[in-house]
Amino acid sequence: MFWKFDLNNTSHIDQLLDREGVTLRELMEEEDVLQECKAQNRKLLLFLSKDHCMQELVTLITEEPPADLEEKTRFKFPNIACELLTSDVALINDKLGGDESLLEKLYHFLEQEPPLNPLLASFFSKTIGNLIARKTDQVISFLRKKHNFISLVLNHIDASAMMDLLLRLISCVEPAPLRMEVLNWLNEERLIQRLTELMHTGRDEERQSNASQTLCDIIRLSRDQANQLSEVTEPDPLLAVLESQENVAELLKNMFEGERTEASVVNGTQVLLTLLESRRSGLEGLMDLYSQGCERSYTVNSSILCAIEPHLKDFQQLLLNPPTRSAILTTVGVLEQPLGSARLHVARLVASLLQTCDLSICQEICRLNTMDLLLDLFFKYSWNNFLHLQVELCVASILNHSAHADLQNPGLQNHEERPATGTGSQAEEGTPGQNSTSDPANTPIQDALVANVGHLAEGGRRRGNMGHLTRIANTVVQNLEKGLIIITCISTELPEDCRGRWESFVGETLRETNRRNTVDLAFSDYQIQQMTANFVDQFGFNDEEFSEHDENINAAFDRIAEINFNIDADDHSANAAAFEACCKERIQQFDDCEEEEDIWDEKEINYATQIKSRSRYSTWMICLRKYNLLGSVTGAWEGSPGQKAPLVASDSSSSGGSDSEEDAGEHKTVGSSKTPANQTTAPLR
Repeated sequence: MFWKFDLNNTSHIDQLLDREGVTLRELMEEEDVLQECKAQNRKLLLFLSKDHCMQELVTLITEEPPADLEEKTRFKFPNIACELLTSDVALINDKLGGDESLLEKLYHFLEQEPPLNPLLASFFSKTIGNLIARKTDQVISFLRKKHNFISLVLNHIDASAMMDLLLRLISCVEPAPLRMEVLNWLNEERLIQRLTELMHTGRDEERQSNASQTLCDIIRLSRDQANQLSEVTEPDPLLAVLESQENVAELLKNMFEGERTEASVVNGTQVLLTLLESRRSGLEGLMDLYSQGCERSYTVNSSILCAIEPHLKDFQQLLLNPPTRSAILTTVGVLEQPLGSARLHVARLVASLLQTCDLSICQEICRLNTMDLLLDLFFKYSWNNFLHLQVELCVASILNHSAHADLQNPGLQNHEERPATGTGSQAEEGTPGQNSTSDPANTPIQDALVANVGHLAEGGRRRGNMGHLTRIANTVVQNLEKGLIIITCISTELPEDCRGRWESFVGETLRETNRRNTVDLAFSDYQIQQMTANFVDQFGFNDEEFSEHDENINAAFDRIAEINFNIDADDHSANAAAFEACCKERIQQFDDCEEEEDIWDEKEINYATQIKSRSRYSTWMICLRKYNLLGSVTGAWEGSPGQKAPLVASDSSSSGGSDSEEDAGEHKTVGSSKTPANQTTAPLR
């Protein structure tokens, strides 16, 4: 009976709470304390919300535990305390957000000298962030009273948890009017300008990196929230400062002032790339340039471009003289002078600037011959595919920009809109990517691809930039076929022998490379194709085959009647003649005059007869298979009206029949012992 068992599973925590003098540490030792808290255990919540318990919980997440504790248990109670405080229980949130003494104790954590314990900093950030989302009014009001709050947070920006805290202030405040108040407050505290100052070359690299990441996240969050708002509101003040020419100029000044370190260049360039990036980031968005041209170019605030343009020469200098790096060992050997993150980020920046199709920026890049340097690096670092992609995107942007200019004004060769800030006659002439000082007979794409073919013929390894180089060559060829004016003019100005080499290269080497790539990648393309909604139909199955047919149990067999067994005997006339000849040679003719034996008479079983019967059957089947007439013979007999097929598939040994029974095979039908007696069979001829 059920009443024999005690099914009242009382929690051990409830038993502890019923005991006199229970402590918070004893409860935190229980494994299910978090589950009971999230399950709204009323008795437990009332105990945790007591003043001395809340004070102890806050102390655990803000004060360093004793150093003499074992390392793996040292932060056990601080971790449990953080989980209890952020368990999203209304009673705990109300107590923590409504008690100013607890908020003061939390805030005191920021007043410590750096560096903060990263684990405790994460506990603090998580707790404050939860309060910002759940008790917004009380916490924002408390923080705004603290005039040094932003200073203290930036003082500890080397801890990534402080980044999260700033982002929660920007993204987790609701409703919209209150959020705008917070943004204005942060703008009054000069948050963006102070983060930009941390990008100076003399700052600690960890602070530079976290400040850069914070600025990038603010840009993306602000743009996303602006796109999501349905109603028109006042512009985001933080984003407005970030996109201002003054702030971008200050950022560039901090990057290049003093000694140029790789960290300052990389972190600063990441902010610029975020300012320049399209709404659809990532490789998929960038590669749309190939298919949709300059129509996919996105609008960038002109103040950003105006601030970047005077410093293009500084980025050019970085390509020529990058920060020194020691040699590194790679899978293809020792690289004495690595490309480095600084030059790679410069290549990314140039690619993003070219995609804006801003005329003045493109003219300055052309004047500085930046593309020549990037192409030199492309061939020098033949195994750096990150660089190869950026150079390929630069070429695509140049060709698309030129095509767009041709469509707008086919006769336009020199642009005379906003002049470039640089000096030199080349700034006013040409098209981005056209180098007027280069040797027209120099075709590095052709030479590299031809050299790679020879290298492979000698048993060498395929060079790492061949895939991108092939796509660049194909892009040039496609634009020539489209009649792009700039490419056509350059082609016609080439010497006769160079033009002939190019045409030979396109017709032979490039065509063979494309053919081989198509064959090699065909199955890969099949594997990565997108699975469509009608995949089941395409795969060869029908949903109806998997459903239950309640009304017609024979539905699954209806299609058998659609099979066509009719075979044209003329199609196998040669085989049929050979088959008949083989039959006359190997199979003895049946004697129709032989007396018919009574099948019911008792007689001794002769196993030799069985073997003879099996041998005759085997010979029959061998002939049929040899001349591929098994289906033809049976189909021909079944196709003849009023006739039945001879015995060709019945093994007498399996049915227990004798040799005499097989000789009288004209009285049997194919493979069936249930043939009606009134049916006749045709004798074998």
